[in-house]
Amino acid sequence: MANFNEILNSLLGILLIIVVMVLAYGYLKPHRLHKRRLVSTVLLKASYLVYLFNLLLLLYLSIFFKGGIEKVFHGIESYMLLIIIIIPTVAILVRKAKPFSKTRDSYNYFFSVVNICSILALLAMYII
Repeated sequence: MANFNEILNSLLGILLIIVVMVLAYGYLKPHRLHKRRLVSTVLLKASYLVYLFNLLLLLYLSIFFKGGIEKVFHGIESYMLLIIIIIPTVAILVRKAKPFSKTRDSYNYFFSVVNICSILALLAMYII
């Protein structure tokens, strides 16, 4: 039987995942859709939320069931993990910036593809 500290850490990890997802949902407001950019906006927001859920889940599994992040993502993979964490998050935060207002459709599609590629890279690094 697992001891109390392991159970508490697992529960706190699950609670952290839930809190981060609720905050991301509240920030993105995926239920509010843009009238002119309907498809690209939905695709970007949905792909980011799926990316974030996969990232949090894989980090949780790495920490609690695979012996730590340093054992799963070691060497060059640790730098790739940092890039995978930073790029989609910065992209979702600056999407409403003035320089991207004229090309927002292509920006949304491009970073939707980046989010999907990030999910695939995370899964590949975790499995291999």
